[in-house]
Amino acid sequence: MMGILTGEEGDPVALENGVARGPVVLVCEHASRLLPKALGTLGLTEEALESHIAWDPGALAVSRLMAQSLDATLVFQRFSRLVYDCNRPPESPAAMPEKSEVFAVPGNAGLDQAARDARTQALYLPFRDRLSGLVKSRIAEGRAPVIVTMHSFTPVYFGKPRAVEIGILHDADTRLADAMLAAAGSAGPFDIRRNEPYGPEDGVTHTLREHGLANGLANVMIEVRNDLVKDEAGQRVVADYLAGLLKKSLSAIQ
Repeated sequence: MMGILTGEEGDPVALENGVARGPVVLVCEHASRLLPKALGTLGLTEEALESHIAWDPGALAVSRLMAQSLDATLVFQRFSRLVYDCNRPPESPAAMPEKSEVFAVPGNAGLDQAARDARTQALYLPFRDRLSGLVKSRIAEGRAPVIVTMHSFTPVYFGKPRAVEIGILHDADTRLADAMLAAAGSAGPFDIRRNEPYGPEDGVTHTLREHGLANGLANVMIEVRNDLVKDEAGQRVVADYLAGLLKKSLSAIQ
Protein backbone atom coordinates (compact mmCIF):
# COMPACT_ATOMS: atom_id res chain seq x y z
CA MET A 1 0.00 0.00 0.00
CA MET A 2 2.82 2.35 -0.97
CA GLY A 3 4.00 2.81 2.62
CA ILE A 4 0.83 4.54 3.84
CA LEU A 5 -0.51 1.59 5.84
CA THR A 6 1.33 -1.22 7.58
CA GLY A 7 0.10 -4.79 7.76
CA GLU A 8 -0.77 -4.32 11.43
CA GLU A 9 -3.15 -1.48 10.60
CA GLY A 10 -5.40 -3.81 8.65
CA ASP A 11 -7.79 -3.31 5.78
CA PRO A 12 -8.82 0.32 5.21
CA VAL A 13 -12.40 -0.66 4.41
CA ALA A 14 -14.75 -2.56 6.70
CA LEU A 15 -17.87 -4.46 5.72
CA GLU A 16 -20.42 -5.52 8.35
CA ASN A 17 -23.50 -7.74 7.99
CA GLY A 18 -22.45 -8.92 4.56
CA VAL A 19 -25.18 -11.58 4.52
CA ALA A 20 -27.96 -9.03 5.05
CA ARG A 21 -31.20 -9.70 3.20
CA GLY A 22 -32.58 -6.17 3.22
CA PRO A 23 -32.27 -3.98 0.12
CA VAL A 24 -30.30 -1.14 1.71
CA VAL A 25 -26.51 -0.83 1.55
CA LEU A 26 -25.37 1.76 4.09
CA VAL A 27 -22.14 3.61 3.35
CA CYS A 28 -20.16 5.67 5.87
CA GLU A 29 -17.19 7.34 4.20
CA HIS A 30 -16.23 9.47 7.25
CA ALA A 31 -16.66 6.89 10.00
CA SER A 32 -13.29 7.23 11.72
CA ARG A 33 -10.72 9.78 12.85
CA LEU A 34 -7.92 7.20 12.83
CA LEU A 35 -4.71 8.28 11.08
CA PRO A 36 -2.13 5.93 9.55
CA LYS A 37 0.91 5.74 11.81
CA ALA A 38 3.16 6.70 8.91
CA LEU A 39 1.52 10.12 8.69
CA GLY A 40 1.67 11.02 12.38
CA THR A 41 -0.79 13.77 13.30
CA LEU A 42 -0.65 15.62 9.95
CA GLY A 43 0.61 18.53 12.03
CA LEU A 44 -2.73 18.95 13.79
CA THR A 45 -3.60 19.36 17.46
CA GLU A 46 -5.62 16.76 19.33
CA GLU A 47 -8.50 19.25 19.42
CA ALA A 48 -8.56 19.40 15.63
CA LEU A 49 -8.26 15.63 15.29
CA GLU A 50 -11.24 15.11 17.59
CA SER A 51 -13.37 17.63 15.70
CA HIS A 52 -15.67 17.21 12.73
CA ILE A 53 -12.88 18.00 10.27
CA ALA A 54 -11.37 14.56 10.89
CA TRP A 55 -14.56 12.48 10.81
CA ASP A 56 -18.34 12.56 11.11
CA PRO A 57 -19.02 12.10 14.85
CA GLY A 58 -21.90 9.73 15.54
CA ALA A 59 -22.32 8.66 11.92
CA LEU A 60 -20.91 5.16 12.33
CA ALA A 61 -22.88 4.48 15.51
CA VAL A 62 -26.13 5.56 13.84
CA SER A 63 -25.27 3.52 10.74
CA ARG A 64 -24.71 0.38 12.80
CA LEU A 65 -28.03 0.77 14.58
CA MET A 66 -29.80 1.33 11.26
CA ALA A 67 -28.07 -1.71 9.76
CA GLN A 68 -29.59 -3.84 12.52
CA SER A 69 -33.07 -2.39 12.06
CA LEU A 70 -33.02 -2.58 8.26
CA ASP A 71 -31.05 -5.85 7.96
CA ALA A 72 -28.65 -3.84 5.84
CA THR A 73 -25.02 -4.30 4.89
CA LEU A 74 -22.72 -1.52 6.09
CA VAL A 75 -19.51 -0.44 4.33
CA PHE A 76 -17.24 2.12 5.98
CA GLN A 77 -13.75 3.62 5.75
CA ARG A 78 -11.52 2.91 8.76
CA PHE A 79 -9.28 5.95 8.38
CA SER A 80 -9.81 9.70 8.61
CA ARG A 81 -11.13 11.72 5.73
CA LEU A 82 -8.20 14.09 6.29
CA VAL A 83 -5.94 11.46 4.74
CA TYR A 84 -8.37 10.74 1.91
CA ASP A 85 -12.03 11.74 1.75
CA CYS A 86 -13.69 8.73 0.13
CA ASN A 87 -16.66 10.86 -0.94
CA ARG A 88 -14.40 12.67 -3.42
CA PRO A 89 -12.66 11.51 -6.62
CA PRO A 90 -8.84 11.51 -6.71
CA GLU A 91 -8.66 14.62 -8.88
CA SER A 92 -10.63 16.73 -6.38
CA PRO A 93 -8.60 19.06 -4.12
CA ALA A 94 -11.10 18.17 -1.36
CA ALA A 95 -9.99 14.53 -1.45
CA MET A 96 -6.88 15.53 0.53
CA PRO A 97 -7.73 19.01 1.83
CA GLU A 98 -5.03 21.52 2.68
CA LYS A 99 -7.61 23.35 4.79
CA SER A 100 -10.81 22.14 6.43
CA GLU A 101 -13.11 24.87 7.72
CA VAL A 102 -10.89 27.02 9.99
CA PHE A 103 -8.08 24.45 10.31
CA ALA A 104 -5.03 24.36 8.06
CA VAL A 105 -3.79 20.78 7.58
CA PRO A 106 0.02 21.00 7.41
CA GLY A 107 0.46 17.34 6.51
CA ASN A 108 -1.64 17.85 3.39
CA ALA A 109 0.13 20.99 2.17
CA GLY A 110 1.89 20.75 -1.17
CA LEU A 111 1.43 17.03 -1.74
CA ASP A 112 3.11 15.91 -4.96
CA GLN A 113 1.44 13.51 -7.36
CA ALA A 114 3.29 10.51 -5.95
CA ALA A 115 2.02 11.26 -2.44
CA ARG A 116 -1.53 11.77 -3.72
CA ASP A 117 -1.36 8.52 -5.68
CA ALA A 118 -0.12 6.65 -2.61
CA ARG A 119 -3.10 7.78 -0.56
CA THR A 120 -5.50 7.05 -3.39
CA GLN A 121 -4.17 3.52 -3.78
CA ALA A 122 -4.06 2.84 -0.06
CA LEU A 123 -7.47 4.21 0.97
CA TYR A 124 -9.78 5.23 -1.85
CA LEU A 125 -9.38 2.44 -4.38
CA PRO A 126 -9.95 -0.40 -1.86
CA PHE A 127 -13.03 1.43 -0.58
CA ARG A 128 -14.42 2.08 -4.05
CA ASP A 129 -13.70 -1.45 -5.23
CA ARG A 130 -15.23 -3.14 -2.16
CA LEU A 131 -18.43 -1.13 -2.51
CA SER A 132 -18.54 -1.61 -6.27
CA GLY A 133 -18.03 -5.35 -5.90
CA LEU A 134 -20.83 -5.59 -3.35
CA VAL A 135 -23.23 -3.64 -5.58
CA LYS A 136 -22.39 -5.74 -8.63
CA SER A 137 -22.82 -9.00 -6.73
CA ARG A 138 -26.24 -7.93 -5.44
CA ILE A 139 -27.34 -6.93 -8.94
CA ALA A 140 -26.13 -10.28 -10.28
CA GLU A 141 -28.19 -12.04 -7.59
CA GLY A 142 -31.28 -10.22 -8.83
CA ARG A 143 -31.64 -7.98 -5.80
CA ALA A 144 -30.46 -4.54 -6.84
CA PRO A 145 -29.52 -2.57 -3.70
CA VAL A 146 -30.50 0.89 -2.52
CA ILE A 147 -27.49 3.10 -1.70
CA VAL A 148 -27.77 5.20 1.47
CA THR A 149 -24.74 7.21 2.56
CA MET A 150 -24.58 8.39 6.17
CA HIS A 151 -22.96 11.59 7.41
CA SER A 152 -23.05 14.07 10.27
CA PHE A 153 -22.38 17.81 10.24
CA THR A 154 -21.32 20.42 12.75
CA PRO A 155 -23.99 22.69 14.31
CA VAL A 156 -21.77 25.76 13.77
CA TYR A 157 -19.82 26.23 10.55
CA PHE A 158 -17.47 29.19 10.06
CA GLY A 159 -19.14 30.74 13.10
CA LYS A 160 -22.65 30.48 11.69
CA PRO A 161 -25.25 28.32 13.50
CA ARG A 162 -27.21 25.83 11.43
CA ALA A 163 -30.90 25.34 12.16
CA VAL A 164 -31.39 22.31 9.94
CA GLU A 165 -31.20 19.04 11.90
CA ILE A 166 -31.40 16.38 9.18
CA GLY A 167 -30.57 16.87 5.54
CA ILE A 168 -31.92 14.62 2.79
CA LEU A 169 -29.51 15.03 -0.11
CA HIS A 170 -29.71 13.85 -3.70
CA ASP A 171 -28.16 14.33 -7.09
CA ALA A 172 -30.01 13.78 -10.38
CA ASP A 173 -32.05 10.85 -9.07
CA THR A 174 -34.58 12.30 -6.63
CA ARG A 175 -36.83 9.24 -6.18
CA LEU A 176 -35.80 8.19 -2.70
CA ALA A 177 -35.20 11.71 -1.41
CA ASP A 178 -38.64 12.79 -2.62
CA ALA A 179 -40.26 9.83 -0.89
CA MET A 180 -38.38 10.45 2.37
CA LEU A 181 -39.27 14.13 2.43
CA ALA A 182 -42.92 13.30 1.73
CA ALA A 183 -42.95 10.68 4.48
CA ALA A 184 -41.31 13.08 6.94
CA GLY A 185 -43.91 15.77 6.29
CA SER A 186 -43.65 19.16 7.97
CA ALA A 187 -44.74 18.30 11.49
CA GLY A 188 -42.16 15.69 12.46
CA PRO A 189 -39.73 15.76 15.40
CA PHE A 190 -36.82 17.16 13.36
CA ASP A 191 -36.12 20.11 11.09
CA ILE A 192 -35.59 18.20 7.83
CA ARG A 193 -34.61 19.90 4.58
CA ARG A 194 -33.70 19.00 1.02
CA ASN A 195 -30.03 19.37 0.01
CA GLU A 196 -29.00 21.13 3.21
CA PRO A 197 -26.56 21.94 4.70
CA TYR A 198 -24.85 20.80 1.48
CA GLY A 199 -25.99 19.92 -2.02
CA PRO A 200 -24.60 18.43 -5.22
CA GLU A 201 -23.07 21.78 -6.13
CA ASP A 202 -20.73 21.30 -3.15
CA GLY A 203 -19.32 18.10 -4.60
CA VAL A 204 -20.74 15.87 -1.86
CA THR A 205 -22.58 13.37 -4.07
CA HIS A 206 -19.58 11.51 -5.48
CA THR A 207 -20.51 8.17 -3.87
CA LEU A 208 -24.12 8.53 -5.02
CA ARG A 209 -22.97 9.19 -8.57
CA GLU A 210 -20.31 6.49 -8.64
CA HIS A 211 -22.37 3.65 -7.18
CA GLY A 212 -26.01 4.76 -7.37
CA LEU A 213 -26.59 6.82 -10.49
CA ALA A 214 -24.07 4.87 -12.58
CA ASN A 215 -26.01 1.67 -11.88
CA GLY A 216 -29.53 3.11 -12.04
CA LEU A 217 -30.04 2.43 -8.32
CA ALA A 218 -32.21 4.41 -5.93
CA ASN A 219 -29.92 6.41 -3.65
CA VAL A 220 -29.83 9.13 -1.03
CA MET A 221 -27.37 10.87 1.26
CA ILE A 222 -28.41 11.57 4.85
CA GLU A 223 -26.79 14.32 6.94
CA VAL A 224 -27.49 14.49 10.70
CA ARG A 225 -26.45 17.43 12.87
CA ASN A 226 -23.90 15.91 15.17
CA ASP A 227 -25.16 17.40 18.42
CA LEU A 228 -28.20 15.12 18.00
CA VAL A 229 -26.04 11.98 18.00
CA LYS A 230 -23.37 12.78 20.55
CA ASP A 231 -24.48 10.02 22.92
CA GLU A 232 -26.09 6.59 22.71
CA ALA A 233 -29.56 7.84 23.54
CA GLY A 234 -29.50 10.39 20.74
CA GLN A 235 -28.02 7.88 18.33
CA ARG A 236 -30.86 5.44 19.00
CA VAL A 237 -33.54 8.08 18.57
CA VAL A 238 -32.14 9.25 15.25
CA ALA A 239 -31.42 5.73 13.99
CA ASP A 240 -34.93 4.55 14.80
CA TYR A 241 -36.45 7.57 13.11
CA LEU A 242 -34.35 7.28 9.96
CA ALA A 243 -34.83 3.54 9.67
CA GLY A 244 -38.60 4.01 9.92
CA LEU A 245 -38.49 6.79 7.35
CA LEU A 246 -36.52 4.61 4.95
CA LYS A 247 -38.88 1.67 5.35
CA LYS A 248 -41.91 3.86 4.50
CA SER A 249 -40.09 5.47 1.62
CA LEU A 250 -38.85 2.25 0.05
CA SER A 251 -42.39 0.91 0.08
CA ALA A 252 -43.56 4.07 -1.68
CA ILE A 253 -41.09 3.84 -4.57
CA GLN A 254 -41.32 0.10 -5.23
